[in-house]
Amino acid sequence: MGFLWFWMVAVMLVAYVVLDGFDLGVGMLHLFLARTEQERQILVRSIGPVWDGNEVWLLATGGTLYFAFPLLYASAFSGFYLALMIVLWLLILRGVSVELRTHMNVTVWRSFFDGVFVFASALLAIFYGAALANVIRGVPLHEDGYFFLPLWTNWRTGAQPGILDWYTVIGGVLALVALAVHGALYLAVKTESDLQDRSRTLAQRLWVLLLVLTIVSLPASMIVRSDTLANYRAYPVAFLVPVAVLLALLGITHFSRKGDDVKAFACSCAYLTMMLVGAVFGLYPRLLPATTGSQYDITIAKALSGPYSLHVGLIWWAFGMCLAFIYFFIVYRMFRGKVSLDGEGYGH
Repeated sequence: MGFLWFWMVAVMLVAYVVLDGFDLGVGMLHLFLARTEQERQILVRSIGPVWDGNEVWLLATGGTLYFAFPLLYASAFSGFYLALMIVLWLLILRGVSVELRTHMNVTVWRSFFDGVFVFASALLAIFYGAALANVIRGVPLHEDGYFFLPLWTNWRTGAQPGILDWYTVIGGVLALVALAVHGALYLAVKTESDLQDRSRTLAQRLWVLLLVLTIVSLPASMIVRSDTLANYRAYPVAFLVPVAVLLALLGITHFSRKGDDVKAFACSCAYLTMMLVGAVFGLYPRLLPATTGSQYDITIAKALSGPYSLHVGLIWWAFGMCLAFIYFFIVYRMFRGKVSLDGEGYGH
């Protein structure tokens, strides 16, 4: 059951990053790609019917941790309290900016909320990347299973790090660039004419930086954690994961240059998925490594809930996921095709 729940949480996390990732990408590119108010409306409408639904996967992941791995939930949510509060406020600001920007037809009003939209989206991407890097690097866990992390200390990794250091900054910048590329490719799929061309061009330009950051992230992870490749050496077939990452990156630039935006976006989804799968596989069976000694690691065995909770939870989880998949299938099917300014509401 521990193995099953571990990968179920991983799947939900991947779903959130892939789906809400293009929302964040569109948000951070909002003022850089759109040159007119009409184009800014198109960008907002490109994610209008789905952005809030995509965030359900984040809530589902947190809820699953609560009953499947309660020790991890308690430890992580208390230790990352400061970062989580910042993320919560950024999510609120992002939602408010999307909903309120059109409530008044005043240039200053719209410009303010456009800026908030870009600011919140970019910082969320950075914090998500830094959060994953914190998990890979480890946190200063103690015997009671709890820890505290300041926002930063001396910017070095070690037994008592901060949320931000040289490694987590790399993770944050990598996430920022990856989601910007993801959002630009999504816009290339959903838009037309000049806006589509600018989205495609920006994705191709950012691709080079994404390739460099991806290559840098592997040796950086090995420096921070010497056992990063332990599971890969034990199961050599897992080396197919980094190969898949490279193929996905090559697919992004290949299909984007050919103008096949759907396949380029699919390759971006595969890239994000494989990057997360690679990180998760490297951690298994640890859920949260400790920088203070491996004996303090929070593992699946330590954090797993009781058998009754897991069996009952599996039933409700399966029911909830069926409803979620049906909902997402209907929404994305209705929202297929290019975005326009015709009609009411978000328009399509």
